[in-house]
This record gives sequence, structure tokens and C-alpha cells, in this order.
Amino acid sequence: MEINTTAPKKSIVVPLVISIIAISFSAIIVKWSNAPASILSMYRMVFAAALMFPFILLRKKEFQSMKRKDWFFLCLSGFFLGLHFVLWFGSLKLTTVASSTIIIALQPMVSLLGGYLIFRERTTMSTVFTMCVAILGALMIGWGDIGHSREAILGDLLSFLSVIAVVCYLLIGQQAVRKISHWIYSFCVFGFAGLFLLFFNVLQHTRFTGYSGKEWGIFLLLAIIPTMSHVINNWLLTYVNATTISMSILGEPVGATILAVLLLGEKVTFMQMLGGLLVLLGVFFFLMQQRQGRVMKTKKSG
Repeated sequence: MEINTTAPKKSIVVPLVISIIAISFSAIIVKWSNAPASILSMYRMVFAAALMFPFILLRKKEFQSMKRKDWFFLCLSGFFLGLHFVLWFGSLKLTTVASSTIIIALQPMVSLLGGYLIFRERTTMSTVFTMCVAILGALMIGWGDIGHSREAILGDLLSFLSVIAVVCYLLIGQQAVRKISHWIYSFCVFGFAGLFLLFFNVLQHTRFTGYSGKEWGIFLLLAIIPTMSHVINNWLLTYVNATTISMSILGEPVGATILAVLLLGEKVTFMQMLGGLLVLLGVFFFLMQQRQGRVMKTKKSG
């Protein structure tokens, strides 16, 4: 699978930084809520799709050119995105922000393996090394906070399963977003994810109403702030592969841990701060390698 070598006019570093900041708020907002994880996930997707609807009206002609195969991949991508959210939000209900988000550090490894098995994407030893540095730092962040109770262990397991789901979502998106605009892709995927979660809540007999004004505000915040990260990442899939996006998400444990300390009063150790520095260094060098690789490809194609 060849990646689009047409480089964006501006560096991808700035949108990736915005994406990391936005996604870091997700765990904090979920922690503020007492609503079931499946309800949080559903309303996040439904509200996000509704907010994007005005932009879609300007691109409605694109729907006419979409084939049945495109709709299948959009539906499948939406299923995995919805599954990711319900699993990860469920994890945050059982364990701490640091423990849950630290599992996200495994995402680039799963993505790299998936990219190799499905698309035969190649990587270099230097890339693997920078990934290992970042993953080591992420593990240091959560080392002292990994829960030992049965409930916390279940939360860690749910977080890991959510990683597999989101990698499937990204790998499918890597194919689909090259055929349609990222606006159409994001809107359809969010809509399908919300629809799947609606069916899930119906089967679970979960109540849809009766929540406080605070909860509805949290639903809306989830639809705006962290979802911004997914829109940015869907756009970036036009230029980079799913592994690059997964690598940048390693910055989330750092941001989420800092916010958890400031807003939730969670404790952080010196080892966790040192781990955060390693994560940032690993992400920085990985992005620099990806940038150099795109520049070389552009020169060769020119």
C-alpha cells in the first residue's frame, strides 16, 4: 500500500500537537461523568456527527460517487471506532487515568504489526528504536499506578482491547480516506459508530434520558474537544500511515497525566515525569524521521 507522497503545504507537526492536546482531555472529561460508558460513547458520536452536518451539506455531491464497497468500509470503520470508545470509557470507570491511558502506548506496536501483515509496510531499525524509547517512557508514567485489584486489572484489559479496536479503525481509514474526503469519512464513521452504540444500548436496556444538565454538558464537550483530534487524524491519513498517527497518540498519556494531576488531584511520581520526557523525545524523533522520509520520496518522485 503506497502512501500519498503529496505533502501538505504546512508541516504535520502543528496539527499533530493540537490533536494530542485535544485527545488528552478525553479521559478527564470521562472521569467527570457518572453516566454509563456506552451512553457517553453514543452521545459523543451522535453529537459529533450532528456538529459536522453543516460541513457535509457543502460536499453532498461526493455521496453520489461512493460505491457499495466504500459504504462497507465506512460502516466497518464506524463499528471499530464505537467499540474502541465503549471499551476505553469502560476502562476509565474502573481504573485511573494514568493506568488506562498508559495502555494506549501499545497502539503503535499493534498498528505497526497490522500495517506489516495487511499492507506489507516496511519500517527501519531507527524507527523501531524511537518507538521503543517512547513506549518505555509511557510505561514509566503508569508503572507506579497500575492497579492490583481485580477491578483495576479488568480496566487495564478493557483499555488493551480498545487499542486493538482503534488500530483496526485506523487501518481501515488508511484505505477509505484516500477515496473520499476526510470530512465525509469522519461524518459517516461517527454516524455509524453512534448507530452501533445505539443498538448496543437498546440491547442492554440502558436508559437514554434522565441525565443531569452537567452530564449533557459532558456529552457535548466530548463531541467537541477530543473528537477534534479524530477529525485531524482522519485528514492526516491522507498523507501518512496509521502507524504515524498511532505514534503521535503516545503523547496522550503525558497530557492526560498532567491534566489528571491539575484537575483530578491524581498523584505523579518523579519516574512518571521522567517517563513523560522520554515519550515526548520518542515522538519528536519519530516525527522527524517520518518528515525526512516524505521529503526523500517527494524528491525521488520529482
